[in-house]
Amino acid sequence: MSDEPGGTAQDTAARPGRTGWRRVIPTWRTVLTTVVLLLLLIVGALAAGYLLVDIPPANSAAKAQSNVYLYSDGSELARDGDVNRENVSLSQVPKTTQQAVLAAEDRDFYSESAVDPAAMVRAGWNTVTGKGKQSGSTITQQYVKNYYLGQEQTVTRKAKEFFIAIKLDREESKDDILEGYLNSSYYGRNAYGIQAAAQAYYGKNSEQLTTAQGAYLATLLNSPSAYDVTAHPENKRRALARWNYVLDGMVKKKWLDRDARERMKFPEPGPVKAGAGLSGQRGYLVEAVKDYLTGHKILDEDTLRAGGYRITTTFEKSRQDAFVDAVDSRLMDRLDRSRTVDTYVRAGGASIDPATGRVVAMYGGIDYAKQYVNGAIRRDYQVGSTFKPIVLASAVQNRSTTQDGVPITPGTVYDGTNKRMAVNHGRSTGFAPANEDDRSYGPITVTEATDKSVNAVYAQMGIDVGPRKVKDTAVDLGIPANTPSLSSSEGAISLGTATPSVLEMTQVYAGFAHHGRQRPYTLVDKITKSGEDLPLPERAEHTALDRGAADTTTSVLRSVVDGGTGTAALAAGRPAAGKTGTAEADKAAWFAGYTPELATVVAVLGQNPQSAAQEPLYGAAGLPRINGGGFPAEIWADYTAAALEGRPVTDFDLRAGPGAGAPPPSPSGASPEPTGDSAPPTTAGPSTPPSSEPPTEAPSTAPPTDEPPSPTVPGEPTPTEEPTEDFPTVGPQGAAYPGRRSWWEADGGGQ
Repeated sequence: MSDEPGGTAQDTAARPGRTGWRRVIPTWRTVLTTVVLLLLLIVGALAAGYLLVDIPPANSAAKAQSNVYLYSDGSELARDGDVNRENVSLSQVPKTTQQAVLAAEDRDFYSESAVDPAAMVRAGWNTVTGKGKQSGSTITQQYVKNYYLGQEQTVTRKAKEFFIAIKLDREESKDDILEGYLNSSYYGRNAYGIQAAAQAYYGKNSEQLTTAQGAYLATLLNSPSAYDVTAHPENKRRALARWNYVLDGMVKKKWLDRDARERMKFPEPGPVKAGAGLSGQRGYLVEAVKDYLTGHKILDEDTLRAGGYRITTTFEKSRQDAFVDAVDSRLMDRLDRSRTVDTYVRAGGASIDPATGRVVAMYGGIDYAKQYVNGAIRRDYQVGSTFKPIVLASAVQNRSTTQDGVPITPGTVYDGTNKRMAVNHGRSTGFAPANEDDRSYGPITVTEATDKSVNAVYAQMGIDVGPRKVKDTAVDLGIPANTPSLSSSEGAISLGTATPSVLEMTQVYAGFAHHGRQRPYTLVDKITKSGEDLPLPERAEHTALDRGAADTTTSVLRSVVDGGTGTAALAAGRPAAGKTGTAEADKAAWFAGYTPELATVVAVLGQNPQSAAQEPLYGAAGLPRINGGGFPAEIWADYTAAALEGRPVTDFDLRAGPGAGAPPPSPSGASPEPTGDSAPPTTAGPSTPPSSEPPTEAPSTAPPTDEPPSPTVPGEPTPTEEPTEDFPTVGPQGAAYPGRRSWWEADGGGQ
């Protein structure tokens, strides 16, 4: 007997060996061992993958959104950013649209796990065997691919997608994942996300989608370009079949009533639209809004650049269009680009509702893509005589007096002699500005001096009031304190050497229109992100100017429109007040005006397109000069008439102070309102009768001598003769015209 365990040697020798096919088949022990090892390897790999693969930060492309800018009525103004995407919350997507997406892509999304291995194997097999590429991915996996990874077809990317999906499903709710999927998916027409898709195909917001429209957008997820029946009408049969598949799936899941399904018609998408870029006026408006948001600390630049904001502006589309039409028809269409000076012509404009401070329209230039600088918000052109009403308002507000102690009112008489030296308590200021065309007016009331924009009068008035007080009034009315040249010494500030923007000057005149009460202007009505409203700063109404001072100024400015340099504004057909202005060397011409309902400022600016240097506008549009009573006032009138079309004609309700005359008759026939306490001029003085045509206003300094002089307009008054000593002699700079001999002797004589 053998000592070997398990039997004798004879038994072992007698046991037959494995022969034939049995020699190549593994034993059950081998199979079991192999299966266990494979399972251990798979479990180990899964465990290692789960531990090693973290949820990465979102890729930059998935986070990129455009900011959407809207007109005040909600219609789209523009989008900025390279990616047409606007994220919305799940609550902003109709339930039927959500269900349509699930019916198209993942019907068991809410009940299944984050991954479907069987579907992945089936999709892989179909791809290998030539049955077409299929993703086999759940919505969670597709979201991971869109938001965290990329679109490359590699084993590594697929493995990462698998593990990230599992982790994400444990850390985020199904609703959050579905929301992310809807916002990150591509729908064709350069539309990323359901909101951009709703706009691109149906011109509406996502929350307004019907069931049929939502089902069509869900159809696009499978093949966006192929199923766009507008771009590819030949594929409509395929798209219709896929749309029916989606709706049938909704019925099967009991998300849609069968009868409603049977009545449903295919929702034809709208035509493909060109992207709302930033050409034309859109760029000016968008950049102005961005400046407003960042300048008022509502959003910082980095946050705004990240995108995703829906910004409803104050711009009213009809008024915006009217502004462009007015500038084009009155100015741009009259230019001849073969004339060098005509290539210098720029324009800027802004319009504010005085009661609310809302900027309802803005003109920045002919095209943002061609002229980058916005003419409405640039701050480098002198405002000229449009600043003079601030001086008058400051005089009334501060109860200022002349050098002789006589109160300054619209009826106060000043010396309007050309190049008359302004004095400060007997001291020569060295400031002797020229009047328009070197005209001398002699004794002239403040109202008449405003009508004719007499520089000599306002230079002295600014000194009488005090440059510091004039500046304070300007700042109170909305001109920033750091505006260049706002602190000009002596009388220069009164003639408009400062360079506030068109928009800032519109704020000033809106204050006049609203009886001295003012709300800081705004360009934004509302901001939302992902359906949530962002807070906007309070804009409480405040008193920028006493009502008496504001209404007295309005009374005088009505005279400018009725018979002074601003008569072109009468074409608006409404009671209006305003002031013309010309910058030094005729490099800019302005008209600032208002009705009770609307304040608007228009500027025509000269700039060399090559050097960007400011240029005089002599000879532009074939005219000797361009002044505020010409193109700017004409543009103002056309725009104002269109902007207020269909609205009742209302007159100013004025409570003007002493010296303010009765308002002129309304051009529309409206009965004028009483002006309150009016009084005759403080001191009577000779009055120059209004001309049959409006004279142009004077620049701060005389134009270059080598430029052609402005021709004499028929019917205009000739320069006043040298005054005699017959006029009152209250004092060297009193309310009344001073005696010629005594004044010359006091100042050393000479013009």
